[in-house]
Amino acid sequence: MNEERSGASILVESLVRQGVTLVFGYPGGAVLPIYDELYEDKRLRHILARHEAGAAHAAEGYARSTGRPGVVLVTSGPGATNAVTGIADAYMDSIPLVIITGQVPTALIGSDAFQEADTVGITRHCTKHNYLVKDPADLAATIEEAFRIATSGRPGPVLVDIPKDVQIATAFLPADGEAASGDSKPLPSTRHYAPQTRGSDEAIARAVELLAKAEAPVFYTGGGVINSGPRASHLLRQLQALTGAPVTSTLMGLGAFPADHADWLGMLGMHGTYEANMAMNRCDLMVCIGARFDDRVTGRLEAFSPASTKIHIDIDRASINKTVPVDLPVIGDCAEVLEQLVQSWGDAKPQDLTEWKARIAGWRARHCLAFPEDGDMLMPQKAVTRLFEKSRHLDPIITTEVGQHQMWAAQYFHFFAPNKWLTSGGLGTMGYGLPAAIGAQLGNPDALVIDIAGEASIQMNIQELGTASQYRLPIKLFILNNEFMGMVRQWQELTYESRYSNSYSDSLPDFVALAEAYGWKGIRIHDESDLDAGIDAMLAHDGPVLVDCRVSKDANCYPMIPSGAAHTDMLMYGDEIAANLDDAAKALV
Repeated sequence: MNEERSGASILVESLVRQGVTLVFGYPGGAVLPIYDELYEDKRLRHILARHEAGAAHAAEGYARSTGRPGVVLVTSGPGATNAVTGIADAYMDSIPLVIITGQVPTALIGSDAFQEADTVGITRHCTKHNYLVKDPADLAATIEEAFRIATSGRPGPVLVDIPKDVQIATAFLPADGEAASGDSKPLPSTRHYAPQTRGSDEAIARAVELLAKAEAPVFYTGGGVINSGPRASHLLRQLQALTGAPVTSTLMGLGAFPADHADWLGMLGMHGTYEANMAMNRCDLMVCIGARFDDRVTGRLEAFSPASTKIHIDIDRASINKTVPVDLPVIGDCAEVLEQLVQSWGDAKPQDLTEWKARIAGWRARHCLAFPEDGDMLMPQKAVTRLFEKSRHLDPIITTEVGQHQMWAAQYFHFFAPNKWLTSGGLGTMGYGLPAAIGAQLGNPDALVIDIAGEASIQMNIQELGTASQYRLPIKLFILNNEFMGMVRQWQELTYESRYSNSYSDSLPDFVALAEAYGWKGIRIHDESDLDAGIDAMLAHDGPVLVDCRVSKDANCYPMIPSGAAHTDMLMYGDEIAANLDDAAKALV
């Protein structure tokens, strides 16, 4: 039965109908009617971030760790613009979010009213779709469609901008299901968005034929496998068992294939393993599944795997042939296409891959992740290795900030299941990890959640320590403190003759005292002799813990493909390295 309600009430009811239980946000004048409705309606739990960027990243962490869309609620003007970095981050990494923003009353739009911003215009290029709702009667259908667009096809953020007078005005709320059935006012875009989820029969048959004939195949997997859900990871493992092909992954795809499998090559790309990059270069068949041939993976394009036949499986038609021409595009959802490939394999037999795997074993023998010891300081690689070894049995969810620590975590922490590794890949957002950990902990209350951070990056959203305290979240924050913006310093060392312009983290806070000020437990690890005891104390504490782990200031992140180099031209510890690049290479940093 239809009933008349305010726009704010229709919005809240529509969120509940979408299965929403958590909303991450920050109140302000243009969303007060919605917040007043939340005060009365206890079906939605609101998580008060300390900054709108924190709310957006927390929603990302929730979405990536649970597979459910994250919801953000912020006010107009600066509230919306503060959330834009999180929205752009979700867009780059294909994370499903629905962002509700307040807007000035419709009569004031375009008048430079107080806290007015063109939110729809600002976010047009970093959302899958966005709306300005001018009639409360459109709200139910708009919210239903926003969730469908955010979660289908290539996932991503969808923004709904709601003027304050629309929140107050009344309309009839359609009965549950009517908005989706078309009984309410239809939305034009409903008729046009229908992503293809299954590969064509011809493409599947050709892919199976190529896999069966390949003598040096490799599966190149990405975040699309994770985004497609746990079923896709399971099917990837089935297909690998049928074909015997080795598997590598982008930064975003870690966990889709178990890191302890004999055919796991490790991460590929700029800071990937030697064996992964060499296998990609020398393979005769590359099967790209849910990845997009990012510049950090390919290196110099004309030198990227020049002799291989390339199959590209992706639900986003726009990603096909965007940067690297492929021989066989397969448009569809990763899980659906992988299931088709497994079912179509039938009695097919793979080629004998003994010689191919022997070559890979030779590349593995380079031990590309070996690192020297610093007699005076703890090496960050050692710190991450011991953190992994001591927490592996607890099956943690790992988030990171962005920088050297992020790459060390990807290299030395190992993942065996999807949705356990949350990091900012495409946008590379410093300040992502702590709020993402908050979202992950709220979505997985019984899980161990650890944010591996750097001392510079953590300060971007360090105010979210207060959010974790307020909601009694037992997050563990493990800071690799080298007193530098480490990745910037590394590039300055390798590219600008060690001219360290503004990359030293001066005037750092006392992180232990800061943690205690927020009600966290603080632990400081001074050197390697403190390492195991410090990690044990962190894991044993049942509340939030911040660890300030002092590490070598000079450690660099290797292997590394220099800017402008081929993906086989990797630098490793012990190599003689030039301290400058030409201008063309510098432009790619």
